[in-house]
Amino acid sequence: MSARRTGWGGLGELFRKDRSHTVIFLVLAAALLVASPYLDYYNTTALRDAAIFGLFALSLDYFWGKTGQLSFGHAVFFGVGAYAYALVAPELGGTAGSLAGLGAAVALPVVVAGVIGYFLLFAGIRGDFFTIVTLALGVIAQQLAISWVAVTGGDAGLVGVPPLTLGGFVFYSPTSSLYLALGTLVLLYFVVATLSAGHTGKVLTAIQCNETRARSLGYDTSAELLKALMLSAGIAGFAGALYAATSGIVVPDLVGLLLSTEVIMWVVVGGRGTLVGPVVGTFLVMRFQQEISSVSAALWPLIVGVGFVILVFTAPNGLLPWLGRMGRRLTGRRTS
Repeated sequence: MSARRTGWGGLGELFRKDRSHTVIFLVLAAALLVASPYLDYYNTTALRDAAIFGLFALSLDYFWGKTGQLSFGHAVFFGVGAYAYALVAPELGGTAGSLAGLGAAVALPVVVAGVIGYFLLFAGIRGDFFTIVTLALGVIAQQLAISWVAVTGGDAGLVGVPPLTLGGFVFYSPTSSLYLALGTLVLLYFVVATLSAGHTGKVLTAIQCNETRARSLGYDTSAELLKALMLSAGIAGFAGALYAATSGIVVPDLVGLLLSTEVIMWVVVGGRGTLVGPVVGTFLVMRFQQEISSVSAALWPLIVGVGFVILVFTAPNGLLPWLGRMGRRLTGRRTS
């Protein structure tokens, strides 16, 4: 790490060292694009929501997977982005309103993360203490969203959020909003993966391995962690804005503890620190949830709890690393 490079220099590193994950991600995105014209309304909207929440999971994995610090209140950034878009976009309307809404949806979570992260990270709050404090922030944010009725609409939330409009084209239909969600997911995946594979990712990995040693090498570790948290929050806020624009509604659950817990589960199921794993985990878990809930809504919490325990014992690093290990074993047996 002696030679400092820009984060974008990691694009070559991404294709050289992380080719398998990139190929998996591109195959998944291509398969969804090919299948999308043949899907009915229900499955199209379900895939669209999975793509948006996959982007949210990607944002958490960039911070948690690269730094080792678990943000248990990450839904705060997603929900703040959703509320920001729902409040700003209708004021101007059209393309100007959509762009202003998206800008507010990114800027506000970044500011919130900057303020919270500054007081936590520069005060040396790490590990379990960081997790507990962010958990409390999620609870506070949900109560604020419920009680601040004049702005957030209280328990009922905000309805009639305008769809995203760019250059006169309105992303109103489920198919067009699915393409929007998938295109955004692919674009931001490459941005995050490139940063992770480059100098920025190596610094964060060094901090996760041994922060004291990274600091002794001259890195301002608190500042690096803060920048990672702010980038993660900005992406989460953007995902929240996409959800508000495509679903047309924002409710207090989007900033609460339940969504914060679900996104952690999506990351753990797919594989923390892999970036593509959390996206795959989101699609898998949400699909299972829809299938099981269609049979019995009461069964879903029981089955997901049992499945999560089995996963922790059999594949503690997530499904993607487990599949990679199984693939290497099979390949090794054939070649030997």
